[in-house]
Amino acid sequence: QVQLVESGGGLVQAGGSLRLSCVASGLPSSTYGMGWFRQAPGKEREFVAGISGGGGTSRYADSVKGRFTISRDNAKNTVYLQMDSLKPEDTAVYYCAAAAAYFSTYVASQYVYWGQGTQVTVSS
Repeated sequence: QVQLVESGGGLVQAGGSLRLSCVASGLPSSTYGMGWFRQAPGKEREFVAGISGGGGTSRYADSVKGRFTISRDNAKNTVYLQMDSLKPEDTAVYYCAAAAAYFSTYVASQYVYWGQGTQVTVSS
């Protein structure tokens, strides 16, 4: 049984930092592209960042480029999202997801496993 469990969310002031973690169990993590998505109240879920199975290729949404960094430690079956220079508009529930391919994509429907999400709130 595949399970993705996120942690690290919380309340932070604008300009602050948070580091999200996603622990994957039940799948050979090095073969799956992984992604982070987020969903704010009243908005659709959007792509934030993705990373390939081996960690050599990553991609970001324009809104977070230069502020967020995705990484993974396959020995620990864990994917991270380092979020710096946070803004109030980054407030959302953040979800970790595993893609059905080695490389990550921007498209949510191409991810087959999802975590329950972790709340990130950035105050102004």
